Amino acid sequence: MVDFLGRFKKPKRVGGDGELTVFCASEQDGIAIDLARWQLLASDVLKAEGVRGAAEMSILFVEPHVMAEMNSVHMGKTGPTDVLAFPIDAFVPEFASGPGSVSRGPDRAADNIEDSPLLLGDVVICPEVARAQAPSHAGNFDDEIALLVTHGSLHVLGYDHAESDERERMQGREKELLELYHWKSSAPLNFRIDHPEDAQ
Repeated sequence: MVDFLGRFKKPKRVGGDGELTVFCASEQDGIAIDLARWQLLASDVLKAEGVRGAAEMSILFVEPHVMAEMNSVHMGKTGPTDVLAFPIDAFVPEFASGPGSVSRGPDRAADNIEDSPLLLGDVVICPEVARAQAPSHAGNFDDEIALLVTHGSLHVLGYDHAESDERERMQGREKELLELYHWKSSAPLNFRIDHPEDAQ
């Protein structure tokens, strides 16, 4: 979370009475997506990061042209990217940089905080971009989607990789979480944890 002085603050991770809910939807037809599987991975990641009580996050899988438009509007970049994260309750929208400073996330309006669960945010993934970059990145499509789900979930919780120390911390945590909840063991030898946007 960024306050008006630009200092990092730990995001809120505990909601009221209730349980964590991760909503998953696919709004693309090109690639079959196992929504239940990625919903479970995201839930495991959020719980491992201390999310408790009534909290919500959504994951949306979209077509390249939709991702390209979102990338342009929210990041000022051209073309589709692999993943975008839109924190909601994890930062102060008026002062934060990145997608959240422009929008509370796709189709989200301000809610009465007293009556609502903790809204963590939205993660948007483009499967076609993931499939294209997988051979030179995570190694295969399955590992690529797992990385993007984990990466986006951590962004929603306030992780970043703008600076080298932040990048090292985030990548280390991603590897730990993927070993625990995706591979259930150690990482494959060809798996790379760096992210394409780091080179841009």
